Amino acid sequence: MGLKTTIDLDEASFRQRPELESHLAFESFVALARSPRRELIVDCTLQRRSMKSGFLLAVAYMLSKRLSAWTSKPRVGIVFPPGLGGYIANLAVVLAGKVPVNLNFTLGPASIEACLKKADVDCLLTTERVQQKMPLFPWPDSGVVDMVEELKSLPKAKTFLFLGAIRLCPAKLLAKWLKVPAEGGGREAALLFTSGSSGLPKGVVLTHRNILGNCAQIDVSGLLPAAEKLVANLPIFHSFGFTVTLWYPLLRGCAVVTLPSPLEVKKTADAIEAESATLLVGTPTFFKPYINRIEPKKLASLKYVIAGAEKTPAGFAEAWEARFGSQYLEGYGLTETSPVVSVNLPKAPQGVRYPGDSSDGHRRGSVGRMLPGQAARILNPDTMEELEVHSVGLLALKGPNIFTGYLDEPTRTAEVKDGDWFITGDLARFDKHGFLYIEGRLSRFSKIGGEMVPHGTVEEALVKAFSLEDSEFPLIAVAGRPDEVKGEALVVIAAIDLVIEDVRENLSAAGFSNLWIPKEIRQVEVIPLLSTGKLDLRAINELAQ
Repeated sequence: MGLKTTIDLDEASFRQRPELESHLAFESFVALARSPRRELIVDCTLQRRSMKSGFLLAVAYMLSKRLSAWTSKPRVGIVFPPGLGGYIANLAVVLAGKVPVNLNFTLGPASIEACLKKADVDCLLTTERVQQKMPLFPWPDSGVVDMVEELKSLPKAKTFLFLGAIRLCPAKLLAKWLKVPAEGGGREAALLFTSGSSGLPKGVVLTHRNILGNCAQIDVSGLLPAAEKLVANLPIFHSFGFTVTLWYPLLRGCAVVTLPSPLEVKKTADAIEAESATLLVGTPTFFKPYINRIEPKKLASLKYVIAGAEKTPAGFAEAWEARFGSQYLEGYGLTETSPVVSVNLPKAPQGVRYPGDSSDGHRRGSVGRMLPGQAARILNPDTMEELEVHSVGLLALKGPNIFTGYLDEPTRTAEVKDGDWFITGDLARFDKHGFLYIEGRLSRFSKIGGEMVPHGTVEEALVKAFSLEDSEFPLIAVAGRPDEVKGEALVVIAAIDLVIEDVRENLSAAGFSNLWIPKEIRQVEVIPLLSTGKLDLRAINELAQ
């Protein structure tokens, strides 16, 4: 199969890397033990607390020995915002040979209970303080472990003895002597639940190969060198936070500055300035408040920001760079891809061959080039036949970072998996230099009179027409509803006062055909959003019906 139907960045050879058959516990143990004196985590939640790699490994390993007494189940629930507690808990669970399940505490109690039941979890690692802050969380009567109390009870003598062993013994030899799990590969390493933007959360099973593979892909790209200092304020129940800001630093040595929420922009800016952080990751929704609230000098140390999870609004990247000077790099990923698929880079990585003759690392409007070790196809959404890669169609991906399936849902898995290929549900195209452009979710298109109409394009036009670009949060969303004549009709969900005649007039003036012009407006107080900053598509679609 030629380049016209497939883009292949050495996917077959990449998946043969020996490290991908290893275990997260073994790889992280070795990485942390080799640099025990390195300051790895600075927690800025309440007051500055830092932890070196060796001490993190010591306390996590000692806690891992207690896990068998807490639960006999293979999975362990974790309820923590970004911070030291989350790193210790996840590392301890993996060192114990068990599977971490970081729970989305922003979901409603019923959804959380459903996730707990699906994951078959009877032990939750958290703290009393977290419990007090989350009174609506469906805490069970038993099986809740207070990590603060457990850490206090660790024998200091054994902790320092372990630290001494780390510093004196070769890392791999010590890991083998302590019988740290070493064989991972295709075994389950983590269970993450999707955001539920278009339905109920699905349990995404990620293997050791998936997470180790995606970290290796990021490493080869040169995006997150070990010398940089990364701001980690994304929820660790989200795949972006889980892989990029938790496991990547543990495996590759990139130092992190943690804060409990990406919404606390002033606190984040203060931490960036105080710690001279160089990299910030997040979503455009989380970045927007910085423009109006933060002075440029606060972010002077940033080299670049990496945006994902949602499309960057037109002109926002330019506005960010003009105000703060740091480069704005947009990427793309999904929970099912562990998550990073593609990203714009400061410069193209050495030794990676891309289509065309461009050596640029970034291209505005795209979500960058795919990370090494992946293959991609573009499919006809109706026939599933392969298209030329420069055409717009369904994006299918293959690589070591692609998930194995949804937990206990073979039917839903079969809907998106075709052998090793994952059908993303996103409409996309590649340019001649291999840069990827996401045109929208297939679920965010309406077929009107036989024509595919993208909701996002109409949204962007309305935002521009009514001068809503500077709003920190979305004020307009577009969805489809059934229509007897045309099949579907567009509906505007608006958190501002709009008149349908004005909508029609502005869209017509912008050159939109009648098929693309919404039929009605539904007024709401706020546009439904998920904790990740994404539109809550399920709620929006319900409002449109």
